[in-house]
Amino acid sequence: MATLPAPLTEALIDSDFIQQVEPDWHKLATCMQCGTCSASCPTADLMDFSPRQLWELVRLGLRDVVMNSRTFWLCTQCYACSARCPRGIMTSATMRRLREWAVANGYAVPQTLQMMRQAVSATRNILNEDNQTRLIWSQGLEGVAKRVQEPAEVLLYTGCVSALYPMAYSIPQSLVQILEQAHVSYTLLGSEEWCCGYPLYGAGFKDDMVELARHNVEKVRSVGPKVLVATCSSCYYTWHHLYPELVGDSFGFEVMHATEFLARMVQEDRIRMTELAWTVTYHDPCDLGRKSSVYEPPRAIIRSIPGMQLREMPHNRENAICCGGGGDVAMTEPDAVEHVSVQRLQEAVSTGAETIISSCQQCKRTLLQAARKTRTRVRVLDVCELVWQAMEK
Repeated sequence: MATLPAPLTEALIDSDFIQQVEPDWHKLATCMQCGTCSASCPTADLMDFSPRQLWELVRLGLRDVVMNSRTFWLCTQCYACSARCPRGIMTSATMRRLREWAVANGYAVPQTLQMMRQAVSATRNILNEDNQTRLIWSQGLEGVAKRVQEPAEVLLYTGCVSALYPMAYSIPQSLVQILEQAHVSYTLLGSEEWCCGYPLYGAGFKDDMVELARHNVEKVRSVGPKVLVATCSSCYYTWHHLYPELVGDSFGFEVMHATEFLARMVQEDRIRMTELAWTVTYHDPCDLGRKSSVYEPPRAIIRSIPGMQLREMPHNRENAICCGGGGDVAMTEPDAVEHVSVQRLQEAVSTGAETIISSCQQCKRTLLQAARKTRTRVRVLDVCELVWQAMEK
C-alpha cells in the first residue's frame, strides 16, 4: 500500500476538485481518520491507498495523486464503509464520483469498462450479444415466449445476467414456473428489455443511463402491469432508487424484488411449501440489503419452508460481507473478486450449512465460482430456485 505524499505545495492542491467529487465537502471535513472505512472494505488490502488514505488525499485536494490511484476502481460499491462511518460520510458514493471524474476529464479508464460501455450502446446488454436472444433462458419452457408484451399482473424484468449467463438461467426459469403454478399472470419485454444501466452507472458513465431508463420505463408502461418484479438485486436497486431521479417516480406500477413478491405470496397463502430438511445460510446482497434495506422477505421465505434450518453468518444483514461481485470489479480485477468471494464462502461454510441462499444472480455466480475454485462441497441457490424446489408440485 502506498504512503501519503511528501510535504504539500499549493500547486498540488485543487479546491474545485474537492467540491466536485464530494458535494457535501463540509461533512468530508469532519473525517477523523479513524480507519473504519478501511477496516470495512473487502478489497482494502489490494489497494495502493486504503479508503482512509484516499479520503485524506481527496480532502487535501490532491487531484492527480488521487486520480492516478487504482483504489476507486477496486471499490465494489458495497457501501459497508458508508454504513459504518461514525460521521455518516458516503465514501462509496465518492468512489463512484471519482470514476465519473476520470471519465469526464480524460484520465485512464479500464479498457474492459470502455468495452462494456460500447457493448451496451451497440446491443443493449453488457455481454455484446444479440439482444434478440434475451429469452434464450426460456428455451424448453412451453409458452414463455408467447407471453412477451402481453397484458398481465406481473412483468418480470430479468436483467442481463439472468438473461444471458447460463449459470443464472435457472433463476428466471424457477420464477416463471412458480408464477404459473400459482396462477399468476406474467409477461416479459423480451428483446425490448434493455440493460438497466447500473453497470454503466457504477463505471462512471451515469449519463449513458438516461436513454436506457426512458426506454425501459416506456416499454413497461405500454404493457400495463400492476407490478414489475426483478430477480436481480442491482436491477431492483436501479429501478427503485435511480430511475426515479432520472425519469420521475410516477411509473404507474409497483417495483418489487422477487423476494418481496414471493414473501407476499407466501403470506397470502398463494404458494405452499413441502418439507426440505436442509441446513442453510443466507447471504445478503449489498444492493438488496445494505443499499435497499430488504432483509426480512428472503428470510421469511426460508423460514416458511418446513424442515429448513437457517443459520446466520457472523456478518449478516447490514454487516454482511460483500461477495466481491459488485462495482464492476469482476470486469476489471477478477483476481480481487476471487480474493473476496473466498473469504465470504469460508464464513458461510463455518456455519455448517450445506447450502448458501442468496437473492442476486451475480452473488450466486461469484460464490459458486469460489466454491468450484476451492473445491468446496456446498450448494449455492437463489431464493427463486429454493422456492421452486420446495413448492408442492
